[in-house]
Amino acid sequence: MDSNFFIQAHRVSYPLDVAHSFWDKVKQLANSGSIISIDKVKNEIFDSHDLLSEWCDANLPNDFFKDTASSIDSYRLVSSWIVSRSSQYLPNAINEFLSAEEADAFIVAYALDDPSVNT
Repeated sequence: MDSNFFIQAHRVSYPLDVAHSFWDKVKQLANSGSIISIDKVKNEIFDSHDLLSEWCDANLPNDFFKDTASSIDSYRLVSSWIVSRSSQYLPNAINEFLSAEEADAFIVAYALDDPSVNT
């Protein structure tokens, strides 16, 4: 799950104080291991120090946010791929996608490395 899933749901579509069934389902799926995320997403969510970060801290399992340190080789592959198609994307979009602080490229890299995603 990427940051926007959580942030947009919380701020726009499914506020925590209104859409309890949505957040209960997210918690259920997380606890069953049906959905996961990565450390970079956690950083983006917890950067705000708001109700969403409090909810995630209280409701998601400790292993929900996976460590991406072992995905550096796949991150390099993702980086090379996006740079090889630089004529198709604006430079600012490429720079944002590849930023070490942004989760997007790391989500792709983690998915490439995770055998449960590739089955």
